[in-house]
Amino acid sequence: MTNPMHWNLAARAEKMNPSVIREILKVTEKPGIISFAGGLPSPKTFPISDFAEACAKVLREDGQAALQYAASEGYGPLREMVAASLPWQVDPAQVLITTGSQQGLDLLAKILIDKGSPILVETPTYLGALQAFTPMEPQVISVASDDDGIDVNDLAIKAKGGRFLYVLPNFQNPTGRTMSEARRAALSAKAAELGLPIVEDNPYGDLWFDAPPPLPLSARNPEGCLYLGSFSKVLAPGLRLGFLVAPKALYPKLLQAKQAADLHSPGFNQRMIAEVMKDGFLDRHVPTIRALYKSQRDAMLAALKREMPEGVSWNTPDGGMFLWARLPAGMSAVELLPKAVEKNVAFVPGAAFYADNADQRTLRLSFVTASVDQINTGVAALAAAIRESLPAFNPRVAETAGAQ
Repeated sequence: MTNPMHWNLAARAEKMNPSVIREILKVTEKPGIISFAGGLPSPKTFPISDFAEACAKVLREDGQAALQYAASEGYGPLREMVAASLPWQVDPAQVLITTGSQQGLDLLAKILIDKGSPILVETPTYLGALQAFTPMEPQVISVASDDDGIDVNDLAIKAKGGRFLYVLPNFQNPTGRTMSEARRAALSAKAAELGLPIVEDNPYGDLWFDAPPPLPLSARNPEGCLYLGSFSKVLAPGLRLGFLVAPKALYPKLLQAKQAADLHSPGFNQRMIAEVMKDGFLDRHVPTIRALYKSQRDAMLAALKREMPEGVSWNTPDGGMFLWARLPAGMSAVELLPKAVEKNVAFVPGAAFYADNADQRTLRLSFVTASVDQINTGVAALAAAIRESLPAFNPRVAETAGAQ
């Protein structure tokens, strides 16, 4: 009789954690749940008929190449489109097509992080980035941040020895905030002075509501920045395609990491996206996404103002998919979640997005996959759950809310 096989896990595997958001999304599969939890684009925005036509054309005219192994760098015409779309001079040879922008985070983590390497992030920051970085066992340093973005003075204090600073300047996940022009200028200058590379993640930058965001950090100092972008938010996430733009000195190692990971991103999908994007399609399509998301944001802001008890606060994002809220003193979003789910509404507790010293009162609300009616119903249910939870945490606030 053979002995049972014993698999010895690598130390880095012990550092891997399940996505809190993915776990919460399992809860939202319960029938009748109104979910403000997922960071999913609205399926109403997917250009299905355009993809159907592109699919047929690619198979008809370029089927053998589309279904064959392909270059690790990506499909040449698509790389050229990406380079031409950016607001600074980019050589297509600097563009690497990735399997979603999440893969870009994984690749840069592999080539830039050693065990114990200091890396700097916003407070709070994108959970998926923390998941990509953590297996490499860095020292993650959380830099103070406010409504305008990174606190440059705090960065200067903490930056010594840092491998890079990771930021999402536009409509950040999770907070929805946008880094101001003044802050971008100050951050770019300070990072250059410190010799601190910047990883700029920009999956939401095209989803502005009233005015486009300021110039990217990468446009101000291309040699000091690695830029990540995605097709998921403006076309379709199911195709799993993103891109990175790297300084030429860094590109070869990123390419080698890409080759080791998956050889190349799906060539068929790349050709389909290139076919759809030609002739200025995004210039016509993306404004329809902006209009839809703005109407949903406005509905959520109105519902919050109408329904929420005193002591709950929230911001007003200028674009993107998320809104950031904060519960009254003494409350915990993690403890509130099951009570909200009982009332058929779900959200993501904000604590998961902090590298350290999490604010337990925060929560992320996504407004783009719910209808206006669902937003109204869901926010009212969430407010009811908060009201019912108030006495256990803060009787004085509860009494004030009840007197309104």
